[in-house]
Amino acid sequence: MITISINGKEIRLEKPMTVLEAARSAGIKIPTLCWHEQLEKYGGCRLCLVEVEKMPRLQTACTLMVADGMVIRTETGRIADVRRGILEFLLINHPLDCPYCDKAGECDLQDLVEKYGPVTGRFKEKKRKVPESLEDPVIVRNMERCIVCTRCVRMCEGVQGASAIAVIDRGGHSHIEPFSGGRFDCEYCGNCVSVCPVGAIMSKLHRHSYRPWQLVDEVETICPYCGVGCTLVVQVRDDVIKRVVPKLGTVVNNGLLCSRGRFGYEFVGSKERLTKPLIRIASKTHDASRVTHNEIFREATWEEAISFVAKKLEEIKDKYGSDSIAGIASPRCTNEDNYIFQKFMRTAIGTNNIDSTARTGFAGAQNFIENIFGQGATANIIPGLSNSDSVLVIGGDPTAINPILGLQIRACSRKGGNILTIGKVKGLRFFNPVSLKPVLYTETVLLEGIVTALRERIGLPGSNPNLEAGIKDINISDGEIEKTCGIKGNDFTMFMKILSESSTPSIVIGKELVQSNSGNYKLLLIAAINYLINGRIYLLSERANEQGLLDMGCAPDLLPGYRPLTFAEFRRKYENSWKTSIPDKVGFSIFEMMDAAKEGSLKALYVMGENPVFNLPDARSVEAAMKNIDFLVVQDIFLTETARLADVVFPALSWSEKDGTFTNMERRIQRLRKAVHREGMEDWRIISEVSKHMGVPLNYSNPEDIFNEVSKVSPLHRDMTYEDIEKGEAVYPYKGEPLRGVSEEIKFQVPSSKFQVSDKKLYLKLERPLFHSGTLSTKAPALVNIYPEAMARISPDTAKSLSLGDGDIVRVSTKIGSLELPVSVDKELDNSSVLLSNNFEGKGAFSLMEYTLDSVTKAPCIDYNEARIEKVNI
Repeated sequence: MITISINGKEIRLEKPMTVLEAARSAGIKIPTLCWHEQLEKYGGCRLCLVEVEKMPRLQTACTLMVADGMVIRTETGRIADVRRGILEFLLINHPLDCPYCDKAGECDLQDLVEKYGPVTGRFKEKKRKVPESLEDPVIVRNMERCIVCTRCVRMCEGVQGASAIAVIDRGGHSHIEPFSGGRFDCEYCGNCVSVCPVGAIMSKLHRHSYRPWQLVDEVETICPYCGVGCTLVVQVRDDVIKRVVPKLGTVVNNGLLCSRGRFGYEFVGSKERLTKPLIRIASKTHDASRVTHNEIFREATWEEAISFVAKKLEEIKDKYGSDSIAGIASPRCTNEDNYIFQKFMRTAIGTNNIDSTARTGFAGAQNFIENIFGQGATANIIPGLSNSDSVLVIGGDPTAINPILGLQIRACSRKGGNILTIGKVKGLRFFNPVSLKPVLYTETVLLEGIVTALRERIGLPGSNPNLEAGIKDINISDGEIEKTCGIKGNDFTMFMKILSESSTPSIVIGKELVQSNSGNYKLLLIAAINYLINGRIYLLSERANEQGLLDMGCAPDLLPGYRPLTFAEFRRKYENSWKTSIPDKVGFSIFEMMDAAKEGSLKALYVMGENPVFNLPDARSVEAAMKNIDFLVVQDIFLTETARLADVVFPALSWSEKDGTFTNMERRIQRLRKAVHREGMEDWRIISEVSKHMGVPLNYSNPEDIFNEVSKVSPLHRDMTYEDIEKGEAVYPYKGEPLRGVSEEIKFQVPSSKFQVSDKKLYLKLERPLFHSGTLSTKAPALVNIYPEAMARISPDTAKSLSLGDGDIVRVSTKIGSLELPVSVDKELDNSSVLLSNNFEGKGAFSLMEYTLDSVTKAPCIDYNEARIEKVNI
C-alpha cells in the first residue's frame, strides 16, 4: 500500500502510478495539454507541474511516479505563475479566433487560459501564419492553432500504428505534417481528431455547422458496420446526427474508432432513404436500373401494404405449402428484429427456410470449428490479442475487415509479440511480421506442411481423437512446400520455430479462407494447428450482428440459443413456449433458396434488411432467380438492387433510429440505442404486423419485451436482462447454458487434386477495402470521398505487360460478364491476381464471379475465376 498526500488529502494506492493518475483517482484535477490517457507519458507541455515536498524544483505530474509518504501540492501561487507563463508562450502564435473555431466550447487551451490567464499578451511580433488545409476528404487542418503537444503524432504512431504524421523542422519552425506532404496518406481513423486538444485537426463533416453547447443529446450506442461492436457516442442537434465520437474506457474499443465508425454515419440522413411502403405496378421484365422507382412502384399506406403482403403469403402457403416460402434475415438488424423474423417464419409461415448472408463465410466456419472444440470456441475477448505472444493471421487483413481488432494485433507486436501472416496482409506489413506468401491457390499444401511440422515438433496431445484421426496421415515435407508454394526453407523454418514455441498463441481467420476451394479442409487444418499449439481462434466478422442473428436462430438448422433444430427435445421447448409446432425438417440455405427460385419451387421470399442480388456471388444469376419468384417482399432503408425487384417494399428504420441489441464477434451482447427520430416502423414491428394480419399475433410493445422472451426460451440467454447488458455483464457464456455434450464426427473433404496456376492467366479476387462495408457505406458521402469508386487493382508487372497506368480505363471480363473500371497499380499484389471490391452499385465483383458450394460449410467458393483485362480507348 502506498500512502501519499495531495493538497492535504490522504490517498492510499494499491499499485504504483504517476502523480497525475493518483490525483485523478482522487478526483483532483491537474491541468494538462500533452497528456492523454490513451498515450504514453510525454511531459512536454509542463502544465502539470506540481510542488513535491523536499524536491526543490517543480515536477511534471504526468511522469513522476508516486512514492510512499510523498506530499504534493497542485495549486500554489508559484505553480499558477509558471502555468500562466507557459500559456502565454503558447499564445504567441496561437490565433485568437475562438468565435470562429469549431473547437470553442470544448477546447482545452481555451479552458486553461480562462482559468490561469494571461489576460493580455506581451509579445508584439507578428503571429506565424499557416494556411488552413482542406485537401483531405474528411479532415480539416489548421496548423496556426497547433501547440505541438504531439498527441496526434503519438496516437498515429503509438496506438493506431499508421505513422502517417510527424513533427517537421525544429524549434520555432516545428509543425506537424503528413509524411506525404499535402494530403494525408493514411487510414482516416480520425483518432488524431479525438486527441487534439485544440482546433488544429478537426472533422470536415460538421465544419461550422454547430457549437458543442448546441447539442441537445448524446446517445451511447454501437457502431453499425463490422462485428467488433465498437461503442460510440452519437451527438444530435435538430434531430440530425452532427458527430460521432468514441467513448473512453469501453471494453471493446476504449476510445478508438475506424474510418467507417467515425465518418460513416451520414447514410442515416440520406435523401435516398425510403419513406413510404411501395407496391409494384410494373412487370418484373422491366430493367429496374433503366427506369425510376416511380415507374416501377406506387406509394401505399402501411395498412394497405401489410394487408396485401399477409394475404399473398397466405395464398401461396395454402396453394403450394409452407416450404414454398423462405426468409432472409439480416446481420445489420438487431437481435430482437432477427428473433421475431425467425419466429414469424416458423410459426406464421411454418417453415425452417431461414438464412442470411452469414452463410457466405462466418456461419459455416463457426459451426465447423465449434463442432471440433465446442460452443464458444470462437468467443474470445478481442483485447486478449494484444497479450498473445504470437498471432497467426490467415484469410484476410484484419486491419481492413475489423480495424479495431487489427489494432490489437499491432499492439501485440509493439509489446514484443510475434506476428505470423499467410498471404497478403497489407495492414500488418510494418509490424515485423514473419510472412509466408504461397503461390496463388497453394495454401492447402502450406497448411498441410505446417500441421506436419507441428506434429513432429510437439506431438499429438491425445485429447481430441476425432481431430487427430483426420490429420495423422498428413505428411508434407519442407521440400514439397518450397517446390509447390514457392516458400524458401529458411523462411518456413523460422515461421515454424516461432509458432511451435508460442505459449499464448492466437489464430485470426478471415473469410478468404472459408470462401476458397476446399475451405472445409483448410478449416480442419487450421483447427489442427490451433489444437497442436493450444491457441485461441478469432473469426473475422464483416457485419455488425452476424453472431447475433445466428444466436437468435436465423439459420435453417438452428433454433434460438444456437440449438440444433434436429434435436426433438430442443424443438419441444420452443414449441411449448410458442404454443405451436415447429417443422423438424432442416430448411433451405440462402444458396439453396436461389436454386429453388430458379427451378420455380420457391414461390415467395421475404427479405429483411439484406441485398442478396448484390451481396451473393454470381449476382446476375441471383437476379434472374429473384425475378422468377412469384412474390418478393423486401424491407430496407434504401431501394437496393433486391428491393427494385420486389412486389412490396417496406421502409425500415436504420441503426440510429431504433433500440435493441447487437452481439459482437466475442459474443458480447451490447445495447443499441435510438438517437434520432424518423417516421416509420422497426423491422420487428413490421414483421409483427404482417404476422398479426395472418392470424398469428406477435404481441410486443418494445424491444425489451422481445429480449425478455428470448431470455426465457433460449437456454443460452437464460435470465439475461437489459439491465445486465447495461452493466456490461452480457459476456459469453452469460448466465445460460452453452451447448455441451452434443458432438458429431468431423466432416471434411480432402481435395482430390491440386489446382495449377497458369503464369499467363489472371484470376479475379475479392478486395475487402478498409473504407467500405457492403453498399451501405457508399451512402455515406465522407467514405465515398475517401474511396470514391470501384477500381481494378493489378500488380506493377501486370500493368507493365499491358501498358497500363493508374487511372487508365480497362474492361475486366470473366465467363459471366464484364465491367469497365479504372486501374490502380498495387505493388503488394502478385502477378496472377486482379482485385475488385463488391461495394459500388453496378461495379461489384460478385457480378463477375461464379462459385461452387463447399460440401461441408455450404459457403461459396469463389476461387479460380479467370479474368481478362483489356484497355478501353476513350
